[in-house]
Amino acid sequence: MKIKDLLQKIDYISFNGNEETEVQGITNNSKEVKEDFIFVALKGSKFDGHDFIDEAISLGAKTVVSERKPKLSKNVNWIRVKDARESLWRLSVLIYGDFTSKIKLIGVTGTNGKTTTTHLIEHIFKSAGFQTGLIGTIYSRWGEKQAQAQMTTPESPQINRTLKEMVEDGVTIAVMEVSSHSLVMKRVDGLNFKCAVFTNLTHDHLDFHKDMKSYFEAKKRLFTLLDSKEGYGVVNIDDPWGKRLSKETRAPLIFYGLERNAQIFPLNYNLSSEGIEAEISTPSGIIEISSPILGKPNLYNILASIGVAVAFNLPKDVIVKALKDFKGVKGRFEMVENPFGFKVMVDYAHSDDSLKNLLETVSELGPKKIIVVFGAGGDRDKKKRPKMGEVAGRLADLVILTSDNPRSEDPLSIIKDIEEGVKKSGNKNYIILPDRREAIYRAISMAEEGDFVVLAGKGHEEYQIIGDQKIPFSDRKVAESALEERGART
Repeated sequence: MKIKDLLQKIDYISFNGNEETEVQGITNNSKEVKEDFIFVALKGSKFDGHDFIDEAISLGAKTVVSERKPKLSKNVNWIRVKDARESLWRLSVLIYGDFTSKIKLIGVTGTNGKTTTTHLIEHIFKSAGFQTGLIGTIYSRWGEKQAQAQMTTPESPQINRTLKEMVEDGVTIAVMEVSSHSLVMKRVDGLNFKCAVFTNLTHDHLDFHKDMKSYFEAKKRLFTLLDSKEGYGVVNIDDPWGKRLSKETRAPLIFYGLERNAQIFPLNYNLSSEGIEAEISTPSGIIEISSPILGKPNLYNILASIGVAVAFNLPKDVIVKALKDFKGVKGRFEMVENPFGFKVMVDYAHSDDSLKNLLETVSELGPKKIIVVFGAGGDRDKKKRPKMGEVAGRLADLVILTSDNPRSEDPLSIIKDIEEGVKKSGNKNYIILPDRREAIYRAISMAEEGDFVVLAGKGHEEYQIIGDQKIPFSDRKVAESALEERGART
């Protein structure tokens, strides 16, 4: 493909250079540039792509796309555009091909539940005999291939490259976590979704969206990307924002929830330490399910996945077997086995609502006492910090406040914000330990038989972000080490 082929199909202000230049790929990340790539310079909240143009050229970029004029050598092309993000996704589709016509794409959006819901959907379709792919917070995977994720929803070049590879490898169903950031930043524009799932909307990311209305409008955009002829929406009708979405989208919808005004709802259900058992009413009949995953939030995730399965007319027996076989997701209600008679759980809960759901689920399991270890991310939504503290103080017996990706902020300053909420709850039983390893060790050393230790916030993550450095760190591995040390002392 040559530059002239692309110029015929995109809107641009001006072009300087050689139209015969070959194009092998596109990226907005200078470190991903290869020979004959197009580099798109985007201005972000922290970094400006224009500052990385020289690096991109040194790695082989022959064309730069930007909104303002960069300093370029004579042998480098420049395409000036009005909207660099718009150009990024449009050029990505042109260069890598529009593969959404060859693959059925399912998008899942919402504040909580995206990761587990996408994995449930993937597992159900795989059980039904489909070749499946998944793009999400933890990784992108299909067949024997797996690549660790850098963000919940990648940039459009990476998405289109991944979909191209999936199709070439025989994948026919792909499920994707779609973040609100990605919708605002047009990362998924140009994709043709056959199904869109809305799980819920609660306070989070308001450092980016500013208010809940803007946050909702971002999530709603996914439903505008549905296939106009055969696209379906699956919506949590128990959620007030789900109710609003149902009135503001023209797509045909399947509603799920715990109430009987939904099309998919439990006639009865039982939540225990062994998992979930439920009798589910669906448009295609009643199904009885048994799942080893825990808690009401996961019941909602199961209902969402059933909604997608119903939209695709999958057999009921396949759904039942898949849900029974599904073992859960790394870092989501993940148990760390030990011989001491208390429970240790690792979970990704990092907002007040997700922490509330997590601790309420644990409380329903009847522990002697709950010990929770958590912090809040630096350079992120500060308004949720005291809310998280209040939730933890109200629902846990002992709160240990610590660090969780402090980034450029002082960890103690973040903890102080959370502490305000703990104090508001009236719970005076809390400890401040900024060192997360020390906090986890302390929690496990204090736990007694019948207790439940909850390590919240990091989940699957295997790093701490301190300053601009990613330092290896895993809640699970640290917990295992603490348990091993406790065993050596007894």
